[in-house]
Amino acid sequence: MDDVGRLRDDVALANRIIERTGLSNAFGHVSARLPGSRTFLLPPRRSPGFAEAASLLVLDTDGNVLEGGGTPNSEFWIHACIYAARDDVGAIVHAHPPGCVCLTQIGEPHRVVHHQGAPFHAGVPEYERIGLIRTRELGDLVAQRIGNGIAVMMRGHGITTASADVRTATIAAVFLEESAALQVRMLAAAGGDGRRLRAFTQEEAGRVSDQLSAGIVARAWEYYAAKAAR
Repeated sequence: MDDVGRLRDDVALANRIIERTGLSNAFGHVSARLPGSRTFLLPPRRSPGFAEAASLLVLDTDGNVLEGGGTPNSEFWIHACIYAARDDVGAIVHAHPPGCVCLTQIGEPHRVVHHQGAPFHAGVPEYERIGLIRTRELGDLVAQRIGNGIAVMMRGHGITTASADVRTATIAAVFLEESAALQVRMLAAAGGDGRRLRAFTQEEAGRVSDQLSAGIVARAWEYYAAKAAR
């Protein structure tokens, strides 16, 4: 199998992972840039749980479908605009994890409350506008909000993560939701008082900020891939 074939397999599996782990259900999508190009792989408009390598579409950053049959997910502009804005991004995840949605709707910022939240210690920006990202203009706004970071939370909507490769972008999404869900539980236990959370300091978070390093991503990917297969 060539490199593009392996990338197709990873993109399809990443889509199934975000569905199997509860980050998305009927909606959500993972894409990956075709190396050295302004084109990317994206599933057609179905649940990510049904993604297959052979059915992935090829789009360009102007939103044109270049290869494949079927209609792309309607929020393909999230992917197109981030790829256009950032040459360093090789993969993007857009999902709707409930913990992250809860944080945006109670006005709580993401705080680092466990090791896997440490990659986000610089803060996770919020895209505040309600509604789907179905135009280039809105896609550009999402790209501006994520900036050079790993993730953006989208109020009442979900998250988008971006990284150099599809495995890291996927594990980043899983870790961000794990972190947000823990924070929501801690807030409930603390009567909603965020001051009672023993969030990591910047120095503490820095000690464990390698949680998206290659070795950790490989171990997490192996686990979630097996979980998706079941």
